[in-house]
Amino acid sequence: MLDKLEALIDRYEKLSELLCDPDVASDPKKLRDYSKEQSDLQPTYEAYNEYKQVVEELEAAKEMQAEKLDDEMKEMVKGEIDSLTQRKQELEENIRILLLPKDPNDDKNVIVEIRGAAGGDEAALFAADLYRMYTRYADTQGWRVELMDVNESDLGGFKEVIFMINGRGAYSKMKYESGAHRVQRIPATESGGRIHTSTSTVAVMPEAEDVDIEILDKDIRVDTFCSSGAGGQSVNTTKSAVRVTHIPTGIVATCQDGKSQNSNKEKALQVLRARIFDMMRQEEEAKYAGERKSKVGTGDRSERIRTYNYPQSRVTDHRIGLTLHKLDQVMNGEIEEILSALTIAEQSELLEKGE
Repeated sequence: MLDKLEALIDRYEKLSELLCDPDVASDPKKLRDYSKEQSDLQPTYEAYNEYKQVVEELEAAKEMQAEKLDDEMKEMVKGEIDSLTQRKQELEENIRILLLPKDPNDDKNVIVEIRGAAGGDEAALFAADLYRMYTRYADTQGWRVELMDVNESDLGGFKEVIFMINGRGAYSKMKYESGAHRVQRIPATESGGRIHTSTSTVAVMPEAEDVDIEILDKDIRVDTFCSSGAGGQSVNTTKSAVRVTHIPTGIVATCQDGKSQNSNKEKALQVLRARIFDMMRQEEEAKYAGERKSKVGTGDRSERIRTYNYPQSRVTDHRIGLTLHKLDQVMNGEIEEILSALTIAEQSELLEKGE
């Protein structure tokens, strides 16, 4: 571990030199890449420097403890040794986590797709609830939400909604949300007061940039059509809605939220690029599924990951067995506790595997 740390420290200090180089300062791409790399290394750099300082202070305190001291001084030195030993252990644990392999997509924006699944209108209403939950959470993180496409149901729910969350680290937190979300509650349309179970599926994909996925004009077919609203009725007579088909893979993306055909095409291409990138990423991960399958999981959209029980105001994440009795707060976007627990669970798995 120490050899790896020393190499990272050397790299951090080399980057400091490079960022002062006039040639780098005049090259926007190099400046951006080096700045980002150094920013990524900074938490480890600072933690290791503090660790070295704590070790030095601890050794000095132990040397002092070996000297002839009065009772009051002995007690003070013992207290300092206990405090420094605890801090040393905390830093060692933190550094082990910082040295874990990082998902290269963690800092990316995300495209989120929510679809009503089993349960008809009630599933569509729950899909709209999940959309509100994520947009409110994004607000707490200082992220920006951009609606890409929406297909409303007759009762005001979402048969499907696609949106982008722009913000550094969005994928690192939102990636745990992919899967089937189950709701148990009495639907507004239920006259008998019976509890129904419905599901909505969530897919979270890292935004793919041009350097990740190149889409050639010859490989896509673009169709235009009139936008439609709830129930399918036409809401305008201009063909502003766009459907883009990627011919080699058969993947399709549509967008009809914007007024402009060009704007809708650009958004549809963003979604298409993300879907192709996500497909390639999942295929790559599938090769290692046997040895790297995580209990936390971030990819299987058929997996039931969470239940929202309204009668008991209970939210349960089935992957880690976490249950919270504060459904109202969770549906209002307060999901940080759940996402933090999932992050810690995944880190613990990786540490156990020695990765």
